[in-house]
Amino acid sequence: MEFGISFFPNVGEAEKSGWDYWNEALSLVDLCDSLGYTHVRTVEHYFHAYGGYSPNPIVFLSAASQRTKHARLVTGAVLPAFNNPLKLAGEIAMLDAISGGRADIGMARAFLPHEFRRFGVSLDESRDRYDEGVAQICALLSSENISMEGKFHSFKDVTSLPRPTQQPHPPIWVAALQSVESFEFAGRNGFNCMANPIGGAKLHELLGIYHEEWAKAGHPGRGKVALAFMMYCAPTTERAIDEAGPDVKAYFETLTDAASDWGSGASSKDYPGYEKMIEVLSKEDVHTQREKSAAFIGSPEECCDMISDFHTQIGGFDVASLQVNTKMMPVEMARASMELFGREVIPKFLKT
Repeated sequence: MEFGISFFPNVGEAEKSGWDYWNEALSLVDLCDSLGYTHVRTVEHYFHAYGGYSPNPIVFLSAASQRTKHARLVTGAVLPAFNNPLKLAGEIAMLDAISGGRADIGMARAFLPHEFRRFGVSLDESRDRYDEGVAQICALLSSENISMEGKFHSFKDVTSLPRPTQQPHPPIWVAALQSVESFEFAGRNGFNCMANPIGGAKLHELLGIYHEEWAKAGHPGRGKVALAFMMYCAPTTERAIDEAGPDVKAYFETLTDAASDWGSGASSKDYPGYEKMIEVLSKEDVHTQREKSAAFIGSPEECCDMISDFHTQIGGFDVASLQVNTKMMPVEMARASMELFGREVIPKFLKT
């Protein structure tokens, strides 16, 4: 199993400046190579404290690529619904070049109604925009002199530059939350799967669908699964809960606020059940997250147990992407947690 670090900015200007947030993040990237963290990941969101400091993950990942010589640079994820595929394909290949062929590209549908509203994009176009965008981006990265007619974007005889350093293109990851269609899409097309640790039984079912579609399509192997977790490791579990608990609760409060439109009238055929999902997430805290092993918060020994337990519950996963600096956590605490986890947890899961 591999472990990497994830940055999901969850602050606004009244709490922490963009300069402070990203400077602290880069200082944590400096620890990756010596501690065995194998990737750096960040998101694409807009206009709100929930992720809004990262409107373009490729910008941060380009900077991060110069602070680590080995870690992969993962978009987790870019949003085709709000991007022209011609522009995004070029930016992806540029990151691949700057990093020496270490880019991994996660793509997602987006799910926050306020972002769709502000971009003037219909929620009901979400899946169509996503499917078209992924196909066009992959084609632009894989081949030259490409012509495509789409519902939202069309182009003729285009060769995207620069060409990707990794051939035929960087690894593609599909971000999937709870939609069966997203897991089917990933497996059918031979893409890796980037998911969140929802309840073990449900995720086990969805990942089974992913692997089944992968096999039915005749792709070799089983694909790869990456899951995102909050992580805070301290010498004792009591201390870890005490120190990380307030930030975990604040994270879900900010998420609930960003997604509040789902509870006040927003609806779409492409997002069935999202109003109920947001209601559930609004009640999450460090204790509920730990109970379902959705957050690795505890002593090194307990973190090891939670990782092993969740791995068994869902039938296995390949990559854990760890959010290491929740909300207003002082960077010194995040650094100490990364160091302890890197010394005492990661080595227990390395292949021998």
